[in-house]
Amino acid sequence: MRKPILEAIKDRTLLGDGAMGTQLMLAGLEQGHCGEAWNLTHPDRVLGIQRRYAEAGSDCILTNTFGGSRIMLNRHGNADKVVEINQAAVKIVRDAFKAVGREGYVIGDVGPFGGLMQPYGEFSEDEVRAAFTEQAKALVDAGADAIIVETQTSLEELGIGIAAAKEAHAACVIGSMAYDVTLDGSTFRTMMGVDPERAAEFMQQNGVDIVALNCGTGMNMQRAADAVQRYKQSCELPVMAQPNAGQPKLVNMKIVYDETPQEMVKGVVPLLEAGVNILGACCGSTPDHIRAFRAAMDEYQKVMA
Repeated sequence: MRKPILEAIKDRTLLGDGAMGTQLMLAGLEQGHCGEAWNLTHPDRVLGIQRRYAEAGSDCILTNTFGGSRIMLNRHGNADKVVEINQAAVKIVRDAFKAVGREGYVIGDVGPFGGLMQPYGEFSEDEVRAAFTEQAKALVDAGADAIIVETQTSLEELGIGIAAAKEAHAACVIGSMAYDVTLDGSTFRTMMGVDPERAAEFMQQNGVDIVALNCGTGMNMQRAADAVQRYKQSCELPVMAQPNAGQPKLVNMKIVYDETPQEMVKGVVPLLEAGVNILGACCGSTPDHIRAFRAAMDEYQKVMA
């Protein structure tokens, strides 16, 4: 019988997946359109992407629900389909693993609500809490093995997301921050000024099971390894890392990330040595990146056995 994800990471480092948004655009999603709606309108295309990650060796795959809260979906006229979109997303990941003949872990993805809370913005704390709770409950009810509250920059929004995941009785709650390297290159912090130490302390105090980082400006594999070490020094929780595939560049009016699988994979062993428990990738990464990660992780674990 498959172990719960928190038990599995005690045995070995798990491999996550790569980018979803850039893969959806390659599959035909137009800029500014609702990729989450594809869980209902184009499930075959979403399944195709996630199956390729499963084939590449991913142990964990995030659902296609980054913008799946009521607040985000309302911008595309899909607020009445919150439960349907999120539950379909869980099934698609399960189907992706079934297609390659093995079980994996479904991580329900809760991204930022995409605005500011009062008094700086138009949304009340209660509205954000309700949106996150509704989404998290839909994901958990559909069978997600964990909930990740990701790409967070403020502790206030992160805290609401954590509470929502816990209220939904998620078996595993992951909090993930998006850091930016400072202009002088000396350190990194979120857009709202939160450093890894403060984030780790906050997440541990608020009952997160895994602390994580993803996305962010300049957060390459080396910076991700630094973040893992700083997390480990600041809390006693397992760590997940999903760095970007280099820096985005505009090429022929399209955003392209410049780090190849061969370049990015050089950072896998340092991250494993830093003690990462789940390793995936974020913006610009592809199934080829994840396949390279799989080979490097298997070789490392063989040597360390």
